[in-house]
Amino acid sequence: MNNVRDAVYAIVAVAGIVALFCARFADNVEEVPEKEYFEIKYPTQNYNRELTNEVRGIVLHHTAVPTIERSLAILTLPKNIVSTHCVIDTNGVRYVLCDPTVVAYHAGKSILNGREKCNEFTVGIEFQGNTVERPLTAHQIKSAVQYLVPIMRRYHISCDSVVTHAMVRDNYIKAHPDGRAKEKVDITPVEYQRVMEALRAALEEEKQ
Repeated sequence: MNNVRDAVYAIVAVAGIVALFCARFADNVEEVPEKEYFEIKYPTQNYNRELTNEVRGIVLHHTAVPTIERSLAILTLPKNIVSTHCVIDTNGVRYVLCDPTVVAYHAGKSILNGREKCNEFTVGIEFQGNTVERPLTAHQIKSAVQYLVPIMRRYHISCDSVVTHAMVRDNYIKAHPDGRAKEKVDITPVEYQRVMEALRAALEEEKQ
């Protein structure tokens, strides 16, 4: 069984390297039409196999890691306790690590809409980079909207349930002032608002 497992990991790793190589061509494209962003399957083994994600909300993160290669390595490292559903590179390329119905490990101790354990009912999105140091690219925002709108429509998620990691962690800290929640650098409020403005505009356009 170990040999089979190792072989599967090796195949996934090779496929990932090829995908990264191909995706880098998009860095040289100045304008990428919104409907033509690459979406690459880059599976992770780091998820809860006993539960199904209820998909009631969306949590936005940034990787705070210098390169997409390093971010993907961290999020897919076997037996790791961190993962997400989708990582969006600066050129808009989306790396899909698992289906929205999978319980990934992205939110930790958290509360959304009065409910704890956000991993069990939210989709995690990671933007490549550190928004404290550099804003999201237009490609990242457009690609995020392209990925999120179908999920929000399918699972009837309102914009009020699209939040940042900092927001759900702060909710937990307020509810458990004597408890501990892991500190990390999060997507900034300014960049969050940029994403939400684009998301609301896209959802409004769909109604017309």
